[in-house]
Amino acid sequence: MTAELVRGQNHTLPQTRLEIRVSAGSPVVAGATLGDERGTVRDAEWIAHPASHRVPGLEVSRQAAADHRLAVDLDALPDSVHRVTVLLALPVGPGQPARFGAVAAPFVAVTGLDGTEIATFTLTGLDTESAVSALELYRRQGVWKVRAVGQGYAAGLAGMLADQGVAEAAELAASIQEAVASGLARSVTPPPRAPDGERVRHPAGPAASGDGGPPAPAPPDPAPARTEAPGGPVNYAHPRRQTSAPPPPPPTAPPAAPGRPAQPVAGDATGWSMDERLYNQIWGMFEDLARAVAAYRSAVDFAESRMDQELDRTLSDPRSRIGGAGDRAREEARAKHDELTGRAREALERDLAQLAAESAVVEPALPAAYAGWGNPVWHGYRVPMEIPMALRIGDLHLPEGIGLRIPLLVRLPLERGIWVDSGRTASEAAAATPGDRLRTLAMETAVALAARLLAVYPADDFSVHVIDPAGSAAGPLAPLVDAGVLAGPPASGAEGVASVLAHLTRRVDLVQMAIRAGASDALPPDLDTAEQLLIVNDFPHGFDDRAVTQLRYLADEGPSVGVHLLMVADREDTRAYGPVLDPLWRSLLRITPVADDHLADPWVGHAWTYEPLRAPQGSRVLEQVLALVAEARRAGYR
Repeated sequence: MTAELVRGQNHTLPQTRLEIRVSAGSPVVAGATLGDERGTVRDAEWIAHPASHRVPGLEVSRQAAADHRLAVDLDALPDSVHRVTVLLALPVGPGQPARFGAVAAPFVAVTGLDGTEIATFTLTGLDTESAVSALELYRRQGVWKVRAVGQGYAAGLAGMLADQGVAEAAELAASIQEAVASGLARSVTPPPRAPDGERVRHPAGPAASGDGGPPAPAPPDPAPARTEAPGGPVNYAHPRRQTSAPPPPPPTAPPAAPGRPAQPVAGDATGWSMDERLYNQIWGMFEDLARAVAAYRSAVDFAESRMDQELDRTLSDPRSRIGGAGDRAREEARAKHDELTGRAREALERDLAQLAAESAVVEPALPAAYAGWGNPVWHGYRVPMEIPMALRIGDLHLPEGIGLRIPLLVRLPLERGIWVDSGRTASEAAAATPGDRLRTLAMETAVALAARLLAVYPADDFSVHVIDPAGSAAGPLAPLVDAGVLAGPPASGAEGVASVLAHLTRRVDLVQMAIRAGASDALPPDLDTAEQLLIVNDFPHGFDDRAVTQLRYLADEGPSVGVHLLMVADREDTRAYGPVLDPLWRSLLRITPVADDHLADPWVGHAWTYEPLRAPQGSRVLEQVLALVAEARRAGYR
């Protein structure tokens, strides 16, 4: 699996013979330096660049180009080399862009010799810089790793080389640029997407080329999602928005005014249908927001680390601890910190604004399965003829963009059960809610999810069962009971629990046997072949050991044959079972009845805040939708 890195993130390299591929919207200079244990470049022979394109274990391009492939053999490097830093710089000359903020964000991929991607990194957040340390390969305790760097230099190639300890950096940078100028006429633009899906980079609209940068060719397919450098827009296309064959073309955005980003369009992603394009677009928005916030947090961490280092150096000199010199050094360090964090915040605010603009266009265009309860699409609801590809079960947001909500979509049919956590120890919001109120909210959340599932499935293709051992959920269950959409009355008491579990366990067993024998036509005529949802309230109340075992069986085996769990429970109530129920909780997708930041993003380390979907205050949209579902079911029985 490819690791999509953000600034500061590292990844272990599984092999030592590699290619480093660079894609950009305009010609760039690619090179690399070799560093010792301290990262110092000892002399010019440790630098690979267009004027001297080969060093032991490393070979780079001889000219500026929009597409590069650097060959690396880590085993062939000198023993004293512990670091390889990949450098990118803009060529100088008439008509060439003077800063990375005026061109599309470069994309770097570390691949095996067969082209398999190991790690990728998009260099976002650049502005006045004309040179950048893109990434580094480094050896730690005998293991080679790759780290995303993305450190830009406004002083250009000379400043970047000087920062690595290169003597006579200015003269070396000038000789490199002279060698580049002689071959610049041969530089090429990125090729279109290859049939095997190889990525290309292209600007999102007219503003992406900036001032002075050559325009990129019009791509046949969207390029990977990225946040452009300051001065450019967010590209909403995403690498996974693709199908096995060319889909119908997505809608075209209206032309953008000069200097302004292209206007977002609902369905701006690949897919065979509008629903599929919207699904892909929503997940693209999720990853765009994740990367934008990751870049911001990384920039803030870098600024704070840099300020701490500068203050440490100042305080380590006894002469600077007193007098005006020390005060000036501290003020300068803080000023640099404020400047870096301010620029990062400006870039984040711009990205958030553009994502909010896309969200404002996408939300009204969503079908019922993807829409919140307040969306007008529910007022024109009709029972569908086929199931959608996904269902919205809540919203996600991050603290840096709390006003921007990303729909949380799960694929249908459900691949795992859902657990609505009614415990008060889950979060601060839960702890601040009275216990009875929290349990009521949890059951209301479960009922709303069941109503959405009933609404997006065709009539008679989805059945809902309820286990409410103590009858404590009569109030929240009223919409389902009153509409008559349940498979039977809510089961209560130990006998009711045993009856429902036995019925669904039998169904799982029979369907599994029919599938294994290839005899689906031999199923009993009284078997309900519709998808089944079991809502369980107040677990483990009313459950004996046999019932607990059956519930675990349904959680493990049910989804593959159309039986799904929707648990409303407080895990603290099951402490008497010890670790026996740990597999049950792990098999379920946990959501909460109140806002809670428990959903982790393993790629960038974010903790996303989940919020359940609720009908607007005073609205009866849920009851109206359920009434239409019940009417369609009655019509089907006649």
